[in-house]
Amino acid sequence: MIEKEPRIVQKVNDFNKNHNPDKFKDDKSVGQLFEVHSEQYSTNTKHKLEQIKHIKSTPETPTKTNIMISKNILSLLVLLIISSCGNDKAAQNSESAQPKAMALPVIDVPVKTITIYTDYPTSIEGIINSEVRAKISGYITDVLVDDGQKVRKGQTLFKLETQALNQDAAAAQANVNAAQVEVDKLKPLVEKDIISNVQLETAKAKLQQAKSGYNSIMSNIAYATITSPVDGYLGEIRLRKGALVSPADQQPLTTVSNISKVYAYFSMNEKDYLNFIQNTEGDSKEEKIENLPEVTLILANGSEYKTKGKIETINSQINKQTGTVSFRALFDNSNRLLNNGNSGTIKVPSVYKDVLVVPKSATFENQNNRFIYTTKKDSTNATIAVQKPIVIKGQSGNLYIVEKGLKEGETIIATGIGKLRKGMAIIPKKANFDSITKPIKKEFQ
Repeated sequence: MIEKEPRIVQKVNDFNKNHNPDKFKDDKSVGQLFEVHSEQYSTNTKHKLEQIKHIKSTPETPTKTNIMISKNILSLLVLLIISSCGNDKAAQNSESAQPKAMALPVIDVPVKTITIYTDYPTSIEGIINSEVRAKISGYITDVLVDDGQKVRKGQTLFKLETQALNQDAAAAQANVNAAQVEVDKLKPLVEKDIISNVQLETAKAKLQQAKSGYNSIMSNIAYATITSPVDGYLGEIRLRKGALVSPADQQPLTTVSNISKVYAYFSMNEKDYLNFIQNTEGDSKEEKIENLPEVTLILANGSEYKTKGKIETINSQINKQTGTVSFRALFDNSNRLLNNGNSGTIKVPSVYKDVLVVPKSATFENQNNRFIYTTKKDSTNATIAVQKPIVIKGQSGNLYIVEKGLKEGETIIATGIGKLRKGMAIIPKKANFDSITKPIKKEFQ
């Protein structure tokens, strides 16, 4: 082994102190250093090493001049060795400081047809939702149904007390009878020209007035029996027996809803509305509504309603307070799962044909802008990552639809971009697009 640098320096110091060339001649370190380092130095350095080796092999006593030359050359040799060792360590540190190229999957940007679903909160109502109210004032004497009960049109729901109305009806009937007697008395007199016809007509008018009063009272008595206006299911019954009701009450007695089919009401802002309508086929608004795709209802518990709905109407005016346009979709409800007042979410599909798509895992956000990494070759023919901004048009699942910033077939880094920086070297590994975008299977619910 070659002696370490401190020992070589010590020998040089001893030589300079003693000026003894014989001691230097017998030292094998110089020869060993020459053999090991001969290929690492320039021609000039090798020549000087040859001179040192020659001094070692020369038996004659060196002159003063030779001693000075040897002293200078040996000092130079020590400096070269120390410098060489330092350069080797610096090179090693430089190599260790440089990050190794990461192996990352890359894919080519494809063109696909994508369906995007936009969510809107919705409220559910039956196709018929009729309020039940009292038409006359009175106390409830009977409640003949219960909350949520299925009822038929005309079925009695409530009864009100009619004692005062019955008395009024009896008096009105007496007035009718009296008026009828008066008419019957005047008729033969008119026929014999004993009295004028004017008196008979006046009596007939009074009879008609009496009958109208009687019929009005009887109608009020009939209104005391409150029936269902439609077939359907009852809502909450808010008042019970003994409660006083009136036509002026703000709250209805109950509601009856036909929920064989239900309406789902939701709203879009002006921008979404215009995009939705413009992307739908048809010349007129009616044709566009007819061509609108079916919508999906997500229930309050997060489950999907099994039947798809159809958008039937779109409000022709924008709400000035909210800046939204209201929609109404119809859903079949033959299983009676949906009830009047349910809430949920409507998922409205939008189909984008022949658009560029990229995995969400291939993008990152910086200062509200979305970026992606593409690849290129540098001057050393190494593959490096290139940061590129993109504009997102929409999203579907784990995919982004790219509006601009990329071209079809352009190579991008699919995953593992968290540790990447622009200009970093990578080892591209070609990957399948579908394998990258495949949803992760849930092992636990």
